[in-house]
Amino acid sequence: MSKGDELSAARRRANELMNQKEAERLSTRDKERQAQDAKIARLRELRLAKEAQDKELGLASKRKPVRRKTSVTP
Repeated sequence: MSKGDELSAARRRANELMNQKEAERLSTRDKERQAQDAKIARLRELRLAKEAQDKELGLASKRKPVRRKTSVTP
C-alpha cells in the first residue's frame, strides 16, 4: 500500500467512526424527545381528567384566569 492509500483508508475509517458517533448522538436526542413528548402527553391527560372531574362536581370556575400584566422598568 502506498502512503496515499494508507491516508485514504485512515480518513475513510475516521469518517465512518464520526458518522457512527453522529448517528448515536441523534438517536439519543430522538429518545430524549420521545420521552419528553410522552411526559407532556401524560400531564395533558391528567389535566384534562381533573378538569372533567371538576366540571362534573361543579367546581369549574365561571370566570377565566386573569392574566397579570408585567411592568417593564425602564
